[in-house]
Amino acid sequence: MADASGVATAPDSSETADNSEEGVRRRDWIHIAAISTAGVGGAAVVFPLVAQMAPTADVLAASTTLVDVSSVEPGQAIKDVFRGQPLFVKRLTPEEIAAAKADDGANMRDPATLEERLGEGNEDILITLGVCTHLGCVPLGAGEGENKGEFNGYFCPCHGSHYDVAGRIRKGPAPTNLAVPEYSFQSDTVIRVG
Repeated sequence: MADASGVATAPDSSETADNSEEGVRRRDWIHIAAISTAGVGGAAVVFPLVAQMAPTADVLAASTTLVDVSSVEPGQAIKDVFRGQPLFVKRLTPEEIAAAKADDGANMRDPATLEERLGEGNEDILITLGVCTHLGCVPLGAGEGENKGEFNGYFCPCHGSHYDVAGRIRKGPAPTNLAVPEYSFQSDTVIRVG
């Protein structure tokens, strides 16, 4: 600064401190604003990219199946489709339940009790995927008059796998039992699979 005579003088130290402090505060605010703008811009770019990977409504609809079992009588089975695969839903008779429980301790390739196959709280409805675990064929036994195999359950004619009434592999090349998908009872008569 210059005084009235035109001679340069040193600036007052209090003025310098205020100016530099204000400069730092202004600079910090500019950095924060720039980083915030970059963050919002990045999110605006990334969100649509991530959102496009979400399943569409038709895929979500196909991921679950509702099955009405109100008309299924004991001993009867119905076929449905779950995620493009056949689904067998069978209401077991008291005799079938007794026979399956009697075989719970039998020597099996893929041991499982009837209670494990039915799930908690379910007493008589067996739900399995209708896909042979050997090579993916569709076993017989869920339809009226179909061959049920040696164990009165399901029979895969392609390579001779025999399943019992609980869908457990008992004879043939299949390595594991018929798969039991995740399901829950929506009401006494409607089951949600998936």
